Amino acid sequence: MISYKEAQAVVRAKAHTFGTDIISLDQAQGRVLSTVIRADRDYPPFNRASMDGYAMRWEDLQKGILEFQVVETVFAGAAATRDLPPGACYKIMTGAPVPAAANVVIRREDTEERDRTALVQRIPDRPFLNIARQGEDLSQGGIVIDQPCICEPSIVGLLASLGQNELAVARLPRIAIVTTGNEVVPVEAPVGPAQIRNSNRWLLQSLLKKWQIDPWCYQHAPDDKASLKAMLEKALRADVVVLCGGVSAGDADYVPEMLEASGVHCLFHKMAIKPGKPVWCGTTAENTMVFALPGNPFSCLVGFILLIQPYLQACFGLPLPSPLSLPLGSFKKKQTPLDEFFPVRIHGEPAHLQLVSLNGSGDIRLGMQANALALHPAERPDLAAETPVMYFSL
Repeated sequence: MISYKEAQAVVRAKAHTFGTDIISLDQAQGRVLSTVIRADRDYPPFNRASMDGYAMRWEDLQKGILEFQVVETVFAGAAATRDLPPGACYKIMTGAPVPAAANVVIRREDTEERDRTALVQRIPDRPFLNIARQGEDLSQGGIVIDQPCICEPSIVGLLASLGQNELAVARLPRIAIVTTGNEVVPVEAPVGPAQIRNSNRWLLQSLLKKWQIDPWCYQHAPDDKASLKAMLEKALRADVVVLCGGVSAGDADYVPEMLEASGVHCLFHKMAIKPGKPVWCGTTAENTMVFALPGNPFSCLVGFILLIQPYLQACFGLPLPSPLSLPLGSFKKKQTPLDEFFPVRIHGEPAHLQLVSLNGSGDIRLGMQANALALHPAERPDLAAETPVMYFSL
């Protein structure tokens, strides 16, 4: 039995790229960039007015000139067409290019305009005030993004600004999901008194959807060795296989045996955590990664967050996120000698981790109001209120 950190190191060491895809910008959300992005030109591409006001020469103001003849109005998206004689100015709008002859913009609030004459009422203390200067954000050819990153909305907006309409991104893996159990029935089927609905299939699909991954195939195996082995024959053609249920020590827990019979080499079986202890992990000679998670819903969620997500991050070239911590909002009693993971909600101002009720790992509510998974380390006794606690964002 190994710690969750040791398990993460094992699976990340097995990570490998799935290749590269070329996609359009409108498909970028949630995908991982896999190439260096450079600026196609200076940004701003011209001296840009950052305020509505009047563009003029700083030198004229230094000579004591406070009344300026407006020679032209310059709007965003248009360039000035008239020269700027001494003692004159342009009326200019936010976002418009500042003509080369002007090197300061006076805000409209600091001026008064009469009969096309701008009267300066407050003299600026330096040139280039209220002007975003060409290239001050980025220089043409400069590196903007130099390592893999997830295309979140801010990144998508940046890529659009850079004219990146086609992108090289990490190819998504083919993932097979196999759920197990005689007691498990499809969500849409009638449910008997001794049966449960297959929530884990939908939980796993939803977790994968956050990575823009649709399962390559889905199968459900009864508690039967021959049926399970037959389904594994197809599933193991995927890049990643995620099984759920049948990994513990019960009389019908055939998953570890059938995986090894199918040629999957065991990397580890059991982590020193609660919930999720029975998790099994292995790999094939063809580099198919196999994660066999416990069937209890919360255990399934914990296994995905602790193992499958770090594996995908490593395959996509993403670093393991740095640990985060916040004070615990109330007392928590230690239940076992293992690392314990429990649902919490980041709440309040200043923020605290608020305990979320969960009646064991089989509770279908999955800590419904939780937005994070917190860690009660094995070596720590009961946690007092205000104790800093590490957590994983959900």
